[in-house]
Amino acid sequence: MTVPKGLTDGPIYLDHNATTPIDPRVVEAMLPYLTAAFGNPSSDHHYGTAPRAALERARHQVAALLGAHEGQVVFTGSGSEADNLAIRGVVLAAGVDRPHVITQATEHPAVLQACRALQRLHGVDVTYLPVNADGIVDPSELAAAFTERTVLVSIMAANNETGALQPVTELAHVTHEHGAVFHCDAAQAVGKIPLDVEALGVDLLTVVGHKMYAPKGVAALWVRPGVALEPLIYGGGQEHGLRAGTENVALAVALGTAARLATDDLAAGGHHRIRDLRDRLHHRLTARLPDRVVLNGPAAARLPNTLNISIRDVTGHSLLAATSEIAASTGSACHSGTHQPSPVLTAMDLPTDRSLSALRLSLGRWSTAADVDRAADLITASVARADQTPPRHRKTPQEAGIDE
Repeated sequence: MTVPKGLTDGPIYLDHNATTPIDPRVVEAMLPYLTAAFGNPSSDHHYGTAPRAALERARHQVAALLGAHEGQVVFTGSGSEADNLAIRGVVLAAGVDRPHVITQATEHPAVLQACRALQRLHGVDVTYLPVNADGIVDPSELAAAFTERTVLVSIMAANNETGALQPVTELAHVTHEHGAVFHCDAAQAVGKIPLDVEALGVDLLTVVGHKMYAPKGVAALWVRPGVALEPLIYGGGQEHGLRAGTENVALAVALGTAARLATDDLAAGGHHRIRDLRDRLHHRLTARLPDRVVLNGPAAARLPNTLNISIRDVTGHSLLAATSEIAASTGSACHSGTHQPSPVLTAMDLPTDRSLSALRLSLGRWSTAADVDRAADLITASVARADQTPPRHRKTPQEAGIDE
């Protein structure tokens, strides 16, 4: 298996939850549809034949990864678009006066902002469920949130920061007991763990290409038969009438190929290999930094590639800034030059200092034991240097020229 060029000469890449390298096999599969097989898949002549067949093959490959025997795979330009199509699409198609939507506090911004826009623009009522200390939604709280006007529940499969896995099957069952539609943003979960839409019981599921070794700019929404959606984009009726515009065949082929590779990798137990590497990294850090490493999120019910930890007495931002040999993410967001705790960790009721100390280390297809061991060494060394650096002198208000 060829390693992407970008990984061979750069820092150790531990940010796969942000985006994945494009698998060279995916690049190879999509290239013909950028050159010789350039035709419009809607064309009836010779030049449309190969693109049309490739487009439908890609649909079947995505459906196979999801265990879907029925339903529609609608290609979109991003996971955010797929989420918006699901959420806005269900609400506007429901025909309910002042409809009600339920989601939860640690959703991706694509879901949260879509819900807020519906509140602002269409008078939709939205309930944002809390999560527990592991970032998990309680099904009983979901059950208590329904009203006679509830048309949709949107809850992710796995959190992008902590890897926490929601009890989707149980949540979908509760949703259907109350006659509503269940959407699941599975951007982080698809390809990393086995997923079956029938076993999960979901009605809509979001898949994102760049989270599973395909390029950015392609995603999909799986739609269960009978689920009514209002399109986001109107036009020529492509994508089963749900997403107008001439399809980007090359990117659809890329997503389909990535789905096929993920299907094969999961069948071969690739996710277990990555889980073992993740645990190796966690154990090495814990052993080298005793009493300082704290796991954020659930120990068991999480993605096999995701390790979110806080290291006491050092901020995640400063630690990564001092460790340029590693590419990873922190548990904070930068706003106007200051770092604020992650909303996800805040919703889990973590103390501010613990949130600001968080690191998200996410492994992928080409991660190795050597990478993990070296990353642990580098992080440990950076912590040791931080321990030896005296804290900066903090000016008093008078020294800073500020009146109290």
